[in-house]
Amino acid sequence: MTLPQTARDTLLLVARILVGVVLIAHGWQKFATYGIGGTAGSFAQMGVPLPAVSAVFAAVVELVGGAALLLGAATVVAGALVVLDMLGAFLLVHVGNGVFVTDGGFELVWTVAAAALVLVAVGPGRFSVDATLAGRRRTVVGAR
Repeated sequence: MTLPQTARDTLLLVARILVGVVLIAHGWQKFATYGIGGTAGSFAQMGVPLPAVSAVFAAVVELVGGAALLLGAATVVAGALVVLDMLGAFLLVHVGNGVFVTDGGFELVWTVAAAALVLVAVGPGRFSVDATLAGRRRTVVGAR
């Protein structure tokens, strides 16, 4: 069974909002609550290589990438960067801790990565900046 296009686009919008809010919150936390220095210090304690660079990367990807996914802007690029961020978190921090986040596990990073992968694969849907810009490009190209 295939969903009607409007239902599919609405569900993609809701998914983008949910994932985007979580990512924005985590990125903002790295900048405003812990600060990049505090985040880098935590990353160093966890054995993350290049902790200062990794902290900036994670904070920017989560804050800016989360906002981009929420808006459906540059969705493929933002989604791919989020997957890369989550892959790093999984491999460098969570892999040995089991599934559950309460044990330092990987359930959150896998869930966020899975959602980002889906958005990379299927796109942001019609209710997005990407779709709006694509529609404008088609109109401009068609007008020539």
